[in-house]
Amino acid sequence: MSNSPSLPSAQPWRPDVTELASYGPYARPAPMPMRWDEVTAPWLGAMLANRYPGIEVTDLRTVELRSTHTTKGRVAVTYNEVGRRAGLPEHLCLKANFTGRANPMDICQVEARFYHELVEGTRIPAPRFYYADWDPDGSGQGLAVLEDLIELGGEFGNSYQHIGVDAVGRALDDMAVLHGSYWASPRLDAASWLPTSMDTRGDCDQARIMWWLVEENLGRDVYIERLPAWMVADPQRFLRAYDLLNEYAREQTGPRTIVHGDAYLGNTYLRPDGHRIWLDWQMVRKGHAWRDVSYFMVGALTVEERRAHERELLVRYREALLATGARDVPTADAIWEQYRRWAMYGLQAWMGTKDHWGQDNHTMIGRFSVATADLDTLALLEAQAG
Repeated sequence: MSNSPSLPSAQPWRPDVTELASYGPYARPAPMPMRWDEVTAPWLGAMLANRYPGIEVTDLRTVELRSTHTTKGRVAVTYNEVGRRAGLPEHLCLKANFTGRANPMDICQVEARFYHELVEGTRIPAPRFYYADWDPDGSGQGLAVLEDLIELGGEFGNSYQHIGVDAVGRALDDMAVLHGSYWASPRLDAASWLPTSMDTRGDCDQARIMWWLVEENLGRDVYIERLPAWMVADPQRFLRAYDLLNEYAREQTGPRTIVHGDAYLGNTYLRPDGHRIWLDWQMVRKGHAWRDVSYFMVGALTVEERRAHERELLVRYREALLATGARDVPTADAIWEQYRRWAMYGLQAWMGTKDHWGQDNHTMIGRFSVATADLDTLALLEAQAG
């Protein structure tokens, strides 16, 4: 990570937006900025005062700035007495789109609404948040003010890591807490803004959206060596198989819950107390839990570990889910059948990535390729087409 707080310079940008009389859940009189150089102590203090009346930020210093799909700014802050009494930490992470460049996706807004509307009062394994807000003006801007995890001394996950079967089991215990928090909850239906899993263009058409990159990877020896022979020979069959997974997912009934949507090891953080939380909630959905369970398990285990322990780990997850009070949980056999099909999701997700994006693409492709073969995923999906 660079120590420089600078971002490429750009003119203040706002897309074609609707000018509103007020903005966000706190009815602010003005929209949020889109550039980091507009993030100041007075501005942050005014934002936090919506939730903590009387608070002032007396100083703000940028510690580190990272810009990927979103901007993450680590800041050191000082407060007046109101802030100190409220127990706000002196180190925060501000997450939004502060690049000054257009981002037509609504990922920042979805993540902000997740924290503001769904996290408080639950045990969802996510970073602690202190403020969340968004602009419903068409800009897609959303802000989450989070704890600075680097300051806590835990460990960020990465797909290069090997954490072992026991650690995967403990992570599944924490994932069960996530899913149990909103298992069959009527609040999901009330959250009309929350996308439904496998019912958005980003979910259903991921492979086609990223097809230029899928084709590039299909021509690389390091991928060809790991991919199923049928996929290399007939890439269109891969697309059809993913379409069949989408159809299958949309036909499923039974309890829905909160789904992280991108729940691989690289989107986790191991707290010093040993509990694992999930980061980057831009793809949060309402749907069925198996998307998260399969994507995490197959990616985090070696092929040998998965073959030897996947069934017992699924049973462990189910028992942990029941322990949260979840009702009408599918049987272990029913979960196994879901798991077998969802391996196709991970295969398509990792096909649309580049090596320099910071994850172990080749290992992930190998694990999901072997899993689809071991689990007869393709045959199961194609059989449903008749």
